Amino acid sequence: MDDSLIARRLGALGNETRLEIYRILVRAGREGVPVGDLQRRTAAPMSTVSHHLHKLITVGLVRQEREGTTLYCHANYDAMDETVGYLTKVCCVDSKASAEDAA
Repeated sequence: MDDSLIARRLGALGNETRLEIYRILVRAGREGVPVGDLQRRTAAPMSTVSHHLHKLITVGLVRQEREGTTLYCHANYDAMDETVGYLTKVCCVDSKASAEDAA
């Protein structure tokens, strides 16, 4: 796992508006959310939504897909799982209890 990529993903989620956008997309499921709906639901200007989406897309947490005139945003669940898994796979490995279990 690339520490740099995970750090960039976590950094991208370290902004309240981006975190709000990402949570909306995660809750939406695989069908995604039109950009206009993201703007309406966050009450942020469209330029702000676009800026934050660009950051999330750059680190691979979000992808976009056009259907006709509508641009849909989708959470990249594989990237989400990879990022969360990176944090949880080493949970407690250095604890005393883990060392005793290994013995």
